[in-house]
Amino acid sequence: MLNIEKKYLTIGEISKITQVPAYTLRYWEREFKLLKPERHSGLRKYSSSDVELINKIKELLYKQKFTIEGVKKYLNGDRRKKTVSLHEESSAASDSKKISEIKEEISELLAILKK
Repeated sequence: MLNIEKKYLTIGEISKITQVPAYTLRYWEREFKLLKPERHSGLRKYSSSDVELINKIKELLYKQKFTIEGVKKYLNGDRRKKTVSLHEESSAASDSKKISEIKEEISELLAILKK
């Protein structure tokens, strides 16, 4: 049984987990720029996010019948959505901080006016 809790997995372990042959994984690395496993001593080391990406690529290609180019476009579009979402989250956090600061200033002004 494979230890999925390891930080990094080898290409052989990933191949067993995802049921995608190692030669296909190597090909996908060349085709999909988002799939970039780290290299340690020349060996590929895949993270859990790499596993998720491989499973997504597999689903798009084999179940949803996307072409390689279609998957590339889909993944690039998906990445842009995530970037926008992160920007929106940071903007919301910034707005929340501003609102807190305004509330604090109003409280201070009210305290001054009550004197």
